[in-house]
Amino acid sequence: DVKSGHLNNSGFVVLGRNRLKAVSTVGTASAGTLDIFDTTTAPVSATYARSGTTITVTKSAHGLVDGSTVGLTFATASGTSGTNGNYIITVTSSSTFTVTDINSGTIAGGTVAAYASRWLASYDIGAGDLFGNFVLIPGEGVLVQNGIYLSMSNITSANVYYG
Repeated sequence: DVKSGHLNNSGFVVLGRNRLKAVSTVGTASAGTLDIFDTTTAPVSATYARSGTTITVTKSAHGLVDGSTVGLTFATASGTSGTNGNYIITVTSSSTFTVTDINSGTIAGGTVAAYASRWLASYDIGAGDLFGNFVLIPGEGVLVQNGIYLSMSNITSANVYYG
């Protein structure tokens, strides 16, 4: 059976093993972003910089372990951003870790990032897009092990269909 969850701000839709089947969003007058994570805890806010293919993420006392895999999302700066995805990290200090991006570029430090157990998908909504946008995930959907968390920026509402 397919179930649904509705949010008007960032939060969990469901915890536990499920399959993410579809997503619908309604934007605002400003451009928005919906990031979807497979996690049991809310994503952690951090900052990042990119030089070439190396992204350095900064978060005081991050507590992560070298070789761990984390899901990362990156805000845009100067028209470019890091590539959202799941990365194996290299811990460089108690407040920084690095990942290797598949794309290259330069992004100044202090740009917003977020990380959690596993990244699933990101969707951008154009400024003034006040209509329902619907994304159907093909096949049986994306397998979620932990729970579905929506991180919403300038999104009026989001519906998630899972089962």
